[in-house]
Amino acid sequence: MNSPQSRPPGGRTGFTLVEIMIVVLIIGLLAALALPAFARVQRTARIDRFTNDVRVFAQAFDTYATQNGKWPANAGAGVVPPGLSNADFKVSVWTANTTIGGKWNWDLNIAGVPAGISVSNFNVSDAELQAIDARIDDGDLTTGVFQKTQPTRVTYILQQ
Repeated sequence: MNSPQSRPPGGRTGFTLVEIMIVVLIIGLLAALALPAFARVQRTARIDRFTNDVRVFAQAFDTYATQNGKWPANAGAGVVPPGLSNADFKVSVWTANTTIGGKWNWDLNIAGVPAGISVSNFNVSDAELQAIDARIDDGDLTTGVFQKTQPTRVTYILQQ
């Protein structure tokens, strides 16, 4: 009878190189399957966050216009327009880079848009911009309220 400390028949202990290689191959295959799914989840989260931020800012600007009878004055990229630094306006989000890159910008009579929320110098593809457009508009970057107004600028138009 073999004791727990005795070697198995043939004197073999541990795993062979082939067994270890098979385990490494399986782990590699699982990682290769998981990475595209992870990238899709990140992309969806980025689109959802951007879409939500646009809606919150649009509501804040609409509320300002309703209360004051006019839109706020222009401000530079990442600069909160005067009168909007209240609790309903996410100042820290407005002044930070957007989830698609670039900075938020309030546009009043800029680039043919009477009033809109823009992002300049974004770093996502047109396909991702179209996915955003499909969530908040018509899916076409040349029409509707979400448009690519310049090659490096997208605008959510509040007044046409």
